[in-house]
Amino acid sequence: MTQYLIAIHHLGDYDPFVAEDKAMSRDIDALNDEMKAAGVRIFVGGLRPASSARSLRAQPDGEVLSTDGPYLETKEHMGGFWVLEAADLDEALAWGRKAAVACRAPVEVRPFH
Repeated sequence: MTQYLIAIHHLGDYDPFVAEDKAMSRDIDALNDEMKAAGVRIFVGGLRPASSARSLRAQPDGEVLSTDGPYLETKEHMGGFWVLEAADLDEALAWGRKAAVACRAPVEVRPFH
């Protein structure tokens, strides 16, 4: 079985405490319960807004430069994710579809090496 990342993407100013109502939280909780019952969920995590990120870049002189903010400046960022173990891409995509509905957001499904 292959492990897959199911990543949820949000707009840059997304605040889960404002955007996520009781219905969305209930839908996400139900999806988590379904994933656990199916035995596919390895790990799940929500991320704080991209503005809370810190980026580290190795420099040619061996120093590491630390900057405030995300590594990439984009309009969207990853807001949370699941790591699942699925039989194949089709199964992972089926879970990704459910995640897109529950989270009301775009989802990326990507296999691990």
